[in-house]
Amino acid sequence: MNTSSAKTSPTRVSSPSVVVGTGTFRYQALTNWVQRPPEYSWTEVSAVAVDSRDQVYVFNRSDHPVMVFDRDGRFLHAWGEGLFSRAHGITIGPDDSVYLADDAGHTVRKFSPEGRLLLTLGTPGQPSATGATSVDFRTIRHAGPPFNYPTNVALSPEGDIYVADGYGNARIHRFAPDGRLRFSWGSPGTGPGQFRIPHGIAVDGRGRVWVADRENDRIKIFTDAGEFVDAWTGIARPCQVQFDASGHLYVAELGYRSGIWPGTPAVAPDATGGRVSIFDSAGGLLARWGGGQQPTAPGDFFAPHDIRVDSRGDIYVSEVVMSAGGNRGLVSPDCHTLQKFVLEGEAGTLT
Repeated sequence: MNTSSAKTSPTRVSSPSVVVGTGTFRYQALTNWVQRPPEYSWTEVSAVAVDSRDQVYVFNRSDHPVMVFDRDGRFLHAWGEGLFSRAHGITIGPDDSVYLADDAGHTVRKFSPEGRLLLTLGTPGQPSATGATSVDFRTIRHAGPPFNYPTNVALSPEGDIYVADGYGNARIHRFAPDGRLRFSWGSPGTGPGQFRIPHGIAVDGRGRVWVADRENDRIKIFTDAGEFVDAWTGIARPCQVQFDASGHLYVAELGYRSGIWPGTPAVAPDATGGRVSIFDSAGGLLARWGGGQQPTAPGDFFAPHDIRVDSRGDIYVSEVVMSAGGNRGLVSPDCHTLQKFVLEGEAGTLT
C-alpha cells in the first residue's frame, strides 16, 4: 500500500468564541482547526478516531480516504487510496491498529497505523443474503451472516472484534482476533434483541456491548454473549457511542432533520436536529448541545455521524453533510463536516 504525505502550513486555528456544554463538560467549539494540504479535499467525513498519541485519523470520502493529523490539526500523512467503496466507520485499537468499515464494499479491514493491510473480514463487493436491495433498512427480509453494509467496529478487552452490520442487515457479529466468526445475534424489528440499523457500537469497562440502534431511537445494552440487558430511550437516532475511562458515554445523535428516508413524513419545524449528548453510566444526562436550529454554526450540527474523545477529554465529531441532505440543498455545501471541542473542565480520559 502506498502512503502519502505533504507539507502543510503552520497551524492556523481561529480563536474559539463559542462555548458549549455545562459544568465540567464545557467545551470551546472549533470548526477550522484541521489544515489539509492545499491539493487535498473531502466531500464529507464519515468517521474519526484517535490513537495512543492523540493523533487524529479522519476516515473521509475522498481520493485520500485516511488522513492523519496531530491534535493541533497539522497534517501528517494519508493512505488508503483506491481501497474503499465508501468510507463509513473507524476504530483504533490499544496497539494503534486501525479497523475500517467499508459499508458499500461489505468489508471490515484491519491495518497498521501506516496503512499496511493486516486482516480482512467479509468478501469485498459481495453482500450477504438478507433480502436487502440497497442501504435502505426497510428492504431487509431476514437477518443474515456477515456482511451487508457494515457500519462500525468495537473491540473487547480481550481483543475480540464486534461489528455492527448495519444498513442491509440487522446483526451484531463477534469475531476472534484472528478473524474467526464466534457468533452473531439480532434480527430486524423493534424488540429487545432486534435492530433497525445497528449503526454504532462500543464496549464498556465491564465488557458489555452498547449498540446505537439508530432507527429505533434506542441505545441497547447486551452482555458479551449477546444477551439483552437494557435499553435507553430519549435518544434522537443515535449514530455512534463511546466511553471514556470514567464511564461517561458520549453519543452522536443524527436527529430528525437530516438523513431522512424516502417516503418519510416531513419533519416538524421544531423537530430535534443533530446533537451531542453525554451521559453518566446510569443514563443521567450530563451535557447536551446542538439541535440543528443553526446547523452551519460552530457548536451546532446538521448530521453528526461519529464521535471520539482523546486522552485530554477533547471531542471530535464528524458529519455526513452531503449524503444526509446537503446534496439536495438542505444545508449550505460549506457546512462543517468535522468539529473539535476543546475541554475546559476535566471530563475524563479515553478508554
